Amino acid sequence: MPRHYSLMDNLLGQADRALRTLSRAANKAGRESPAENCAEAELDETERKHSAGLMRIDHTGEVCAQALYQGQALTAKLGDVRQAMENAAEEEVDHLAWCEERLDELNARPSIFNPAWYGMSFAIGALAGIAGDKWSLGFVAETENQVCRHLESHLDSLPEDDERSKAILEQMRQDELSHATAALEAGGAQLPLPVRLGMQASSKVMTGTVYYL
Repeated sequence: MPRHYSLMDNLLGQADRALRTLSRAANKAGRESPAENCAEAELDETERKHSAGLMRIDHTGEVCAQALYQGQALTAKLGDVRQAMENAAEEEVDHLAWCEERLDELNARPSIFNPAWYGMSFAIGALAGIAGDKWSLGFVAETENQVCRHLESHLDSLPEDDERSKAILEQMRQDELSHATAALEAGGAQLPLPVRLGMQASSKVMTGTVYYL
């Protein structure tokens, strides 16, 4: 018989997930890193900093994804939708771990703004869940599609020889596409244009600051 959790239980669980998401080395990948069999390139300092900036953006994007999924899971009305959100969040832990590992290899750190982005994303996810499951799923699909576009631009922008970063971002892109498709197939609705544009504007603010810090 499934256990029913109180609101306080759920809030404590979300707090624990937030701490683990934001703590370095607390996220363990369930899959081997796509970069495992790629040789490390000899990057000059400019190339290293550029790769690190892009990977920092992608790491923060995964922090935001965790927060969005957890916020939606907290307020989703249907049990199967809630479970789908939690499952997707678990799959994205791989991305977090891979990005953290690559940042370490590039002698770089995650963004100092991650706690703020987590909090904002969690609130947005909770509001999307309150709006209804079709909108919540639609929000997932749009978020993942925008993430895919970012990943594609980063793949084009990375130093030519940085095969380790490219392997990670390519696998992430494939996973995000799968999540977007699954959300639409589960009944996600297309978001209104003003909402999509607002999400794009917020994303530009994030990428513009996180690249450096």
